[in-house]
Amino acid sequence: MTSGASVESTQFNRRRLPHCHCIGNATFLTWRLHGSLPPNRWFSPSIPSGKAFLAMDRLLDSGCAGPHYLHSPTVAKMVTEAIYYRDRRAYRLHSFVVMPNHVHLLITPLEAVSKLMQSLKRFTAREGNRMLGLTGQPFWQDESYDRLVRNEAEFDRIVRYIEWNPVTVGLSATPEEFQWSSARPIDNRPQVDNLPHL
Repeated sequence: MTSGASVESTQFNRRRLPHCHCIGNATFLTWRLHGSLPPNRWFSPSIPSGKAFLAMDRLLDSGCAGPHYLHSPTVAKMVTEAIYYRDRRAYRLHSFVVMPNHVHLLITPLEAVSKLMQSLKRFTAREGNRMLGLTGQPFWQDESYDRLVRNEAEFDRIVRYIEWNPVTVGLSATPEEFQWSSARPIDNRPQVDNLPHL
Protein backbone atom coordinates (compact mmCIF):
# COMPACT_ATOMS: atom_id res chain seq x y z
CA MET A 1 0.00 0.00 0.00
CA THR A 2 1.46 3.31 -0.96
CA SER A 3 0.19 6.80 -0.51
CA GLY A 4 0.93 7.92 -4.04
CA ALA A 5 4.17 9.62 -2.97
CA SER A 6 7.53 8.54 -4.32
CA VAL A 7 8.68 5.29 -2.77
CA GLU A 8 12.24 4.67 -1.56
CA SER A 9 12.98 1.08 -0.59
CA THR A 10 15.77 -0.39 1.55
CA GLN A 11 16.23 -4.10 2.26
CA PHE A 12 18.74 -5.67 4.65
CA ASN A 13 19.20 -8.45 7.19
CA ARG A 14 20.32 -7.84 10.75
CA ARG A 15 20.61 -10.58 13.32
CA ARG A 16 17.70 -12.99 12.75
CA LEU A 17 15.24 -10.55 11.21
CA PRO A 18 15.00 -9.50 7.58
CA HIS A 19 14.09 -5.83 7.16
CA CYS A 20 12.44 -4.06 4.25
CA HIS A 21 11.86 -0.34 4.72
CA CYS A 22 9.94 1.66 2.18
CA ILE A 23 9.20 5.39 2.48
CA GLY A 24 5.57 6.00 1.50
CA ASN A 25 4.43 2.41 2.18
CA ALA A 26 2.41 1.43 5.27
CA THR A 27 4.72 -0.37 7.71
CA PHE A 28 4.01 -2.38 10.87
CA LEU A 29 6.69 -1.98 13.56
CA THR A 30 7.17 -3.67 16.91
CA TRP A 31 9.91 -3.04 19.44
CA ARG A 32 10.38 -4.17 23.02
CA LEU A 33 12.11 -3.34 26.27
CA HIS A 34 15.63 -4.63 26.76
CA GLY A 35 15.58 -8.01 28.50
CA SER A 36 11.82 -8.51 28.06
CA LEU A 37 12.13 -12.04 26.63
CA PRO A 38 13.37 -15.07 28.57
CA PRO A 39 17.13 -15.39 28.00
CA ASN A 40 16.89 -19.11 27.14
CA ARG A 41 14.23 -18.79 24.44
CA TRP A 42 15.17 -20.13 21.04
CA PHE A 43 13.48 -20.00 17.65
CA SER A 44 14.60 -22.44 15.00
CA PRO A 45 16.18 -20.75 11.95
CA SER A 46 13.74 -22.75 9.82
CA ILE A 47 10.74 -20.89 11.32
CA PRO A 48 9.68 -18.02 9.02
CA SER A 49 10.16 -14.57 10.55
CA GLY A 50 6.36 -14.01 10.70
CA LYS A 51 5.84 -17.13 12.85
CA ALA A 52 8.84 -16.22 15.00
CA PHE A 53 7.27 -12.76 15.51
CA LEU A 54 3.97 -14.30 16.67
CA ALA A 55 5.80 -16.59 19.10
CA MET A 56 7.82 -13.64 20.41
CA ASP A 57 4.70 -11.47 20.75
CA ARG A 58 2.94 -14.20 22.74
CA LEU A 59 5.91 -14.34 25.13
CA LEU A 60 5.84 -10.55 25.48
CA ASP A 61 2.08 -10.57 26.09
CA SER A 62 2.49 -13.21 28.81
CA GLY A 63 4.82 -10.84 30.66
CA CYS A 64 6.81 -13.82 31.90
CA ALA A 65 10.23 -12.14 31.84
CA GLY A 66 12.00 -8.86 32.17
CA PRO A 67 10.90 -5.32 32.92
CA HIS A 68 7.43 -3.84 32.49
CA TYR A 69 8.44 -0.16 32.56
CA LEU A 70 5.68 0.79 30.12
CA HIS A 71 3.07 -0.29 32.67
CA SER A 72 3.94 2.91 34.56
CA PRO A 73 1.38 5.55 33.50
CA THR A 74 4.01 8.31 33.37
CA VAL A 75 6.34 6.27 31.13
CA ALA A 76 3.47 5.02 28.92
CA LYS A 77 2.18 8.59 28.56
CA MET A 78 5.63 9.84 27.56
CA VAL A 79 5.97 7.11 24.88
CA THR A 80 2.43 7.82 23.63
CA GLU A 81 3.14 11.55 23.39
CA ALA A 82 6.40 10.87 21.52
CA ILE A 83 4.48 8.72 19.02
CA TYR A 84 1.87 11.45 18.47
CA TYR A 85 4.55 14.16 18.26
CA ARG A 86 6.16 12.49 15.22
CA ASP A 87 2.83 12.10 13.38
CA ARG A 88 2.94 14.15 10.17
CA ARG A 89 6.61 14.97 10.81
CA ALA A 90 8.36 11.60 10.40
CA TYR A 91 5.35 9.46 9.46
CA ARG A 92 1.59 9.31 9.06
CA LEU A 93 0.27 7.52 12.13
CA HIS A 94 -2.44 4.91 11.58
CA SER A 95 -2.50 2.80 14.74
CA PHE A 96 -0.44 2.06 17.85
CA VAL A 97 -0.49 0.51 21.30
CA VAL A 98 1.95 0.85 24.19
CA MET A 99 1.89 -2.47 26.06
CA PRO A 100 3.69 -3.02 29.40
CA ASN A 101 6.88 -4.28 27.72
CA HIS A 102 6.56 -3.56 23.98
CA VAL A 103 5.07 -1.19 21.39
CA HIS A 104 3.18 -1.90 18.15
CA LEU A 105 3.03 0.88 15.58
CA LEU A 106 1.42 1.09 12.12
CA ILE A 107 2.68 4.05 10.10
CA THR A 108 3.40 5.30 6.62
CA PRO A 109 6.98 6.62 6.89
CA LEU A 110 7.80 10.04 5.48
CA GLU A 111 11.53 9.48 6.07
CA ALA A 112 13.83 6.47 6.44
CA VAL A 113 12.42 4.03 9.01
CA SER A 114 15.88 3.55 10.55
CA LYS A 115 16.15 7.32 11.11
CA LEU A 116 12.68 7.77 12.63
CA MET A 117 13.06 4.66 14.84
CA GLN A 118 16.47 5.81 16.06
CA SER A 119 15.00 9.20 16.98
CA LEU A 120 11.90 7.75 18.66
CA LYS A 121 13.76 5.05 20.59
CA ARG A 122 16.64 7.33 21.62
CA PHE A 123 14.31 10.02 22.99
CA THR A 124 11.96 7.61 24.80
CA ALA A 125 14.89 5.59 26.22
CA ARG A 126 16.57 8.70 27.63
CA GLU A 127 13.30 10.01 29.09
CA GLY A 128 12.18 6.59 30.39
CA ASN A 129 15.51 6.00 32.12
CA ARG A 130 15.37 9.50 33.62
CA MET A 131 11.82 8.92 34.94
CA LEU A 132 12.76 5.55 36.40
CA GLY A 133 16.13 6.64 37.79
CA LEU A 134 17.95 4.16 35.52
CA THR A 135 20.06 6.60 33.53
CA GLY A 136 22.71 4.83 31.47
CA GLN A 137 20.89 1.48 31.40
CA PRO A 138 19.70 -0.16 28.16
CA PHE A 139 15.99 0.63 27.79
CA TRP A 140 14.94 -0.77 24.38
CA GLN A 141 16.17 -3.94 22.72
CA ASP A 142 18.38 -2.94 19.77
CA GLU A 143 16.44 -4.62 16.99
CA SER A 144 12.82 -4.01 15.97
CA TYR A 145 10.42 -6.13 13.92
CA ASP A 146 9.03 -4.55 10.77
CA ARG A 147 6.69 -5.64 8.01
CA LEU A 148 5.58 -3.84 4.88
CA VAL A 149 1.79 -3.90 4.56
CA ARG A 150 0.84 -5.64 1.30
CA ASN A 151 -2.81 -4.62 0.85
CA GLU A 152 -5.86 -3.06 2.50
CA ALA A 153 -7.07 -6.35 4.02
CA GLU A 154 -3.70 -6.83 5.73
CA PHE A 155 -3.75 -3.18 6.85
CA ASP A 156 -7.17 -3.72 8.49
CA ARG A 157 -5.99 -6.98 10.12
CA ILE A 158 -2.95 -5.24 11.60
CA VAL A 159 -5.04 -2.34 12.96
CA ARG A 160 -7.35 -4.87 14.68
CA TYR A 161 -4.35 -6.83 16.00
CA ILE A 162 -2.75 -3.69 17.45
CA GLU A 163 -5.85 -2.14 18.98
CA TRP A 164 -7.24 -5.43 20.36
CA ASN A 165 -3.89 -6.48 21.87
CA PRO A 166 -4.71 -5.03 25.35
CA VAL A 167 -8.10 -6.78 25.31
CA THR A 168 -6.60 -10.11 24.22
CA VAL A 169 -4.20 -10.13 27.18
CA GLY A 170 -6.77 -8.86 29.72
CA LEU A 171 -5.56 -5.28 30.24
CA SER A 172 -8.93 -3.80 29.24
CA ALA A 173 -12.45 -4.92 28.33
CA THR A 174 -12.56 -2.94 25.07
CA PRO A 175 -9.90 -1.36 22.83
CA GLU A 176 -11.28 2.13 23.56
CA GLU A 177 -10.77 1.64 27.32
CA PHE A 178 -7.02 1.16 27.03
CA GLN A 179 -5.40 4.52 27.65
CA TRP A 180 -2.18 4.00 25.66
CA SER A 181 -3.65 3.16 22.27
CA SER A 182 -4.89 4.80 19.10
CA ALA A 183 -8.24 3.11 19.74
CA ARG A 184 -8.87 5.55 22.59
CA PRO A 185 -10.91 8.51 21.31
CA ILE A 186 -9.01 11.80 21.37
CA ASP A 187 -10.78 15.00 20.40
CA ASN A 188 -7.99 16.52 18.33
CA ARG A 189 -6.74 13.33 16.62
CA PRO A 190 -7.59 12.94 12.92
CA GLN A 191 -9.93 9.96 12.64
CA VAL A 192 -10.27 9.38 8.91
CA ASP A 193 -7.99 11.61 6.86
CA ASN A 194 -4.78 9.77 7.78
CA LEU A 195 -5.77 6.45 6.22
CA PRO A 196 -3.79 5.38 3.18
CA HIS A 197 -5.42 4.97 -0.20
CA LEU A 198 -4.58 2.23 -2.68
